[in-house]
Amino acid sequence: MCGRYVTISKLKAVEKRFNVTTPQPDLYAPNTNVSLGDFAPVITNKNPDQVHFFQFGFSPTWAKKQMYLFNARAEGDHNKTNDVRYTGAKGIINKPVFRQAIRSQRCLVVADAFFEGPQKEKLSKPYVVYMRKGVRPFAFAGLWDVWQNPETGDEINTFAIVTTVSNSVTQKIGHHRSPVILHPEDELAWLSNDLPLQDVTQLLQPFPGSEMNAYPVSPALKSPKANGTGLLKPVGERIFKEYDYEIYSELKLEGMGMTTARKRNLDDNNPTLDLFS
Repeated sequence: MCGRYVTISKLKAVEKRFNVTTPQPDLYAPNTNVSLGDFAPVITNKNPDQVHFFQFGFSPTWAKKQMYLFNARAEGDHNKTNDVRYTGAKGIINKPVFRQAIRSQRCLVVADAFFEGPQKEKLSKPYVVYMRKGVRPFAFAGLWDVWQNPETGDEINTFAIVTTVSNSVTQKIGHHRSPVILHPEDELAWLSNDLPLQDVTQLLQPFPGSEMNAYPVSPALKSPKANGTGLLKPVGERIFKEYDYEIYSELKLEGMGMTTARKRNLDDNNPTLDLFS
């Protein structure tokens, strides 16, 4: 499941890539370990020309307490064995927790890479998965909703990432699922309020593994408090051969754009990580 990912591109790069603006740019901070409860950039069907910051961990509006659902299975209750050959019904449309969101509350979840581990070891043996040829940022298919805290009355915008069957990269890692990554030409369709439901579910396909790669990293990222570009440092060979570790070099450099407040927070949580080495 995609429960940890990376958002470290400069905000201007995000705005240019998705042709959007950011009403509250001060809310953005690079994060090499987006975890449940973190606020991260999304682009919703409600405001398709803007970046907003929602909390990772979906809670439907009717929930009595916050649920923090980080993944939404495209197949719903179907394909319980996670057969990579599955091409049947997308049962997500019938899941009570997601059936409204899949119809009318879709979003792009902005990311530069994500973490995944084998089904058994999970993040005790993590890999960072990225797009080849320096393609970033990209967008996960996401669902969002607004949950109101019954005690305080505060409203929280929340989101989850849609997942599907494993592709060749996540299979090689030994994981049984992969996040739905949208092709750039499909992103506006995903955000369209007029797209028929049948066409919506047709977008829930595994992204071609031939356009992705992965390499092992330190299990230090298991802690949601862990952060910093040191988490992206390779500790072994890539799944598929390439010339160099571009994602690590690029994201490490990108980390120099962190705000002072964010850097201080990361340093306090992780004194052994050198963000700017």
